[in-house]
Amino acid sequence: MIKEAIATGETVELAREAACRELGVETYDAEFEILEMPTKKTFGLFGGNPAKVRVFIKSSPADAAADYLKNVLAHMGLKSVDIQITEEENGALLSLTGDDIGFVIGHRGETLDALQYLAGLVANHIDNSYYRITLDIGNYREKRKETLEILGKKMAAKAVKTGRNASLEPMNPYERRIIHTAVQTVEGAKSWSEGEELARHVVIGPEAGERPLPRKNYGRGQRRSGGDRLRGGNFAKSAQQQSRSAASASTTPRKEVADSKAPLYGRIDLKK
Repeated sequence: MIKEAIATGETVELAREAACRELGVETYDAEFEILEMPTKKTFGLFGGNPAKVRVFIKSSPADAAADYLKNVLAHMGLKSVDIQITEEENGALLSLTGDDIGFVIGHRGETLDALQYLAGLVANHIDNSYYRITLDIGNYREKRKETLEILGKKMAAKAVKTGRNASLEPMNPYERRIIHTAVQTVEGAKSWSEGEELARHVVIGPEAGERPLPRKNYGRGQRRSGGDRLRGGNFAKSAQQQSRSAASASTTPRKEVADSKAPLYGRIDLKK
């Protein structure tokens, strides 16, 4: 992408400086070409033209992304942000520094990821080719990577030990790749991604698949005692009834007992 400006001046140098000011760059940062040389007036009264100069700079995808970010951050109230560009293979790392810039990271890097995505779109429109933009603030990316690596290894070891799968929170593709790489270092563990779009997340489990949960096995004695517990109320009630019957029998007079065995119509003596 080429940014250019055309300006005029009494001399070529003045015209060049005017064009550079319009672009917002120093004269040594831009290239220029002379479109028209200045001409003097005839007899100091007639004709004459100023110098006309075209100044241009070739903007790389990273430069375009940095310019876009500065504009966005300025609207967010950050007008004194410095962006350092480090060229990488098929892309560039843009490191942001400035006062009170930490809030740009957002919750778990969500705001930083959104700005990185938008800056990447701008960069890829320059040469119509893939160009990866990475944003970083205060070495946040490296710290986040270390945290995810520890998490991936820890969950992988747990999955191997328990034989159960574990699902992590939704992550962007870059963070999911970090988890997958970390899991590969744990023997017996594997990982894969599930879900769609913003809900896509990593699942970690044992390489051989989940182990079935053990079934509870109750013995005969346990089943009997369980039945006794269910019938305990009836047993208690029956015992109480038997106790009351025994008490009643013990208080019955002997005579009554004897009389109860007598004939229905009394005793009859037979005379011989």
